[in-house]
Amino acid sequence: MPLEIVTVPCRTDNYAYLLRDAETGKVGLVDAPENAPIAAALAERGWGLDLILITHHHDDHVAAVADLRREYGAKVAGAAADRHRLPPLDIELAEGDTLTLGASKARVFEVPGHTIGHIAFHFADDAALFTADSLMALGCGRLFEGTPSQMWASLSKLAALPDQTRVYSGHEYTESNARFALSVDPDNADLVARATDIGRLRARGEATVPARLDLERATNPFLRAGDAALKRRIDMPSASDEEAFAEIRRRKDSF
Repeated sequence: MPLEIVTVPCRTDNYAYLLRDAETGKVGLVDAPENAPIAAALAERGWGLDLILITHHHDDHVAAVADLRREYGAKVAGAAADRHRLPPLDIELAEGDTLTLGASKARVFEVPGHTIGHIAFHFADDAALFTADSLMALGCGRLFEGTPSQMWASLSKLAALPDQTRVYSGHEYTESNARFALSVDPDNADLVARATDIGRLRARGEATVPARLDLERATNPFLRAGDAALKRRIDMPSASDEEAFAEIRRRKDSF
């Protein structure tokens, strides 16, 4: 594959991702929660840093942008719609734009819900989707700014990508997400098996991301809001998909 992807744990439960384009040696970074672990990962590999890809404005995703830009001379790309509250942008992006890292190309998706200006990056040739706090492993981000309608539309857009797409989300929340998912979807055999696997991974201190999109569609309750059995399980058999999603999100917020 043209992209080498390195997961960098940051802060207490954040993930940043280093991307190296094999053809050109250009290096990118998806989100910048913390300077030290990212700089250490770059130094360990002898890499520079050419481009920082920002998903949204929250501090735990942008706190290290200024330091990394200053140290490496990296350009910064982020949502044009959020330019007023992001670090200064060299590249402003909107829905459907193509962002290049050397010979690698990402399509930009606008995915409002967690924040209004959240974006995701899809490197189709590498089956890699960087979703930060929109679609998460077995979950989705809390709706700090957007509406259930917006988040359901965002998740539906991402869920339509190919089965083999690997979802790289922004936090290690999967174990707690699994506990909630089982509370609303306990009869889902795929979910029960996945929760067991997640417990084993976390017991060894291993990351639970990335996760394949087909596995998310089968087990993530926020993507399954349109499933008739799940609607019955939450006592909303006649609800629209969007209404069922809003109820699942409400339950997660108070779980």
